Amino acid sequence: MSPAKMFRSAVFTNVAQVLVCLEEVGAEYEVIDVDFHAVEHKGPDHLARNSRAISRYVLRKYRTPDGGTNLLRDGDLQGSALVDAWLDVEAQQYEPTVHAVFVQHRVVSALGGTPDEKAIGESVEKLRKVLKVYDAWLGERRYLVGDTVSLADLSHFPCTHYFMGMPYAAVFDAFPRVRAWWEELVARPTVQKVAAMMDSRSGCRRQ
Repeated sequence: MSPAKMFRSAVFTNVAQVLVCLEEVGAEYEVIDVDFHAVEHKGPDHLARNSRAISRYVLRKYRTPDGGTNLLRDGDLQGSALVDAWLDVEAQQYEPTVHAVFVQHRVVSALGGTPDEKAIGESVEKLRKVLKVYDAWLGERRYLVGDTVSLADLSHFPCTHYFMGMPYAAVFDAFPRVRAWWEELVARPTVQKVAAMMDSRSGCRRQ
């Protein structure tokens, strides 16, 4: 089987999510740079690619015949429904608040602007409310979908990795179960490898 091709760099959170899935299933892959100066990343072929759909595709394509790493809980109706539910929570509730902070703190600053601290504070407060729900849920389970990791957990990694490098990361300290969940997640060798790839490039960018 030929190696999977990844377009753009691991420094982008959407790319990092797919990379961690490839690492989890042990698939070979190569990263192909995109020419930003030529605005190649805005071309129709590239815009047609959806990282969340690609992550699911990767986990199904490279799953071994004996079951292997079942990060989508395929074959388990309740488990797969929970994976879908938490992926929706991450996409609609969690990621937007974290991304809003990232934009103000990192992107606005990088462009020479002044971060809107009021907007940051509002986003952090929204995140606090979301984390309260996570903390209660994690009180009865090790990961979001039971006692083993799933895509629902891994999808939180890229944006949270960058958030934890910002001054607002202390918001997690009020939620011990969330903090424990995160620390266990980033202790995974696959996550550590992709995190190192994200940090190896200068700057922090997002698609």
